[in-house]
Amino acid sequence: MRIVFMGTPDFSVPALEALVKGGHEVIAAVTQPDKPKGRGKAVQMTPVKEKALELGIPVYQPSRVRDPEFVEFFRSLNPDAVVVVAFGQILPKAILDIPRYGCINIHASLLPKYRGAAPIQWAVIDGEKETGITTMYMNEGLDTGDMLERTVIPLDEKETGGSLHDKLSAAGGRLILSTLKGLEEGTLKGIPQGDGETCYAKMLKKSLGDIDWSMDAEAIERLIRGLNPWPSAYTCLNGKTLKIWEADVQNRDYGVAPGTIAEAGKDELVVQTGKGSLILRSVQLEGKKRMDIPAFLRGYSVDEGTRLERRTAE
Repeated sequence: MRIVFMGTPDFSVPALEALVKGGHEVIAAVTQPDKPKGRGKAVQMTPVKEKALELGIPVYQPSRVRDPEFVEFFRSLNPDAVVVVAFGQILPKAILDIPRYGCINIHASLLPKYRGAAPIQWAVIDGEKETGITTMYMNEGLDTGDMLERTVIPLDEKETGGSLHDKLSAAGGRLILSTLKGLEEGTLKGIPQGDGETCYAKMLKKSLGDIDWSMDAEAIERLIRGLNPWPSAYTCLNGKTLKIWEADVQNRDYGVAPGTIAEAGKDELVVQTGKGSLILRSVQLEGKKRMDIPAFLRGYSVDEGTRLERRTAE
């Protein structure tokens, strides 16, 4: 097929690679405009742009895909299908109606569950046992189009947002080839989603990682994993931000206030929560590198009874 690919972040790249390796003619890659990043604010290409240029695919970066000039240009490409993966803009009906096989979205959840911006992280935070990839026809709603195919991915006990991102990204690349084959052969038909299991995976904000120690230990541990590597879960230790990267749940209550360091040895830190406690395994103090707890405690003294506090995100 003649394919126009639309995507922006790292998550989109395996699908683009799969289309090329699968023998499809990717005639254009449409991605978000380059933006300044980092402390130096140097302008950086999007991951999709980098990969497309490497593969010799023409790249287009409209600030608004709904602008009439871009819509007319898009129509002139005459694609058989459009594949969309985490592009970052809502497509207007004028574009949705152009390809004869439709605009196909690769979505990182088992729709209709977890529509929205951050389905990967919320699946971990909410304690789901499985999630997956859904390919779907796009319509003018937010992740509401008819489903085409799904693949299920189980979550490991210590799954993080980052590890699940990589699994689902790779799975999306595999599934889109099957979906396009089915559409071309006429063996796939769209299945309406319905709304029975729908929940909205709202966008992640840094403030979400500000740990509320009155929550139970299991919920906090899932939050830590779900927000790893971004935006990360954190607390305040003696006035400094302490990111928490790994922790284990302990079904023990120490009879102290939530957020209190209940045990502090030379190689162990245990924090009381609203129910149960957390054994901290890996942390990162403001201005320092990530460390396991024994290494952290060799350079920073923490006393039992110290309170970890919430702090407002910058």
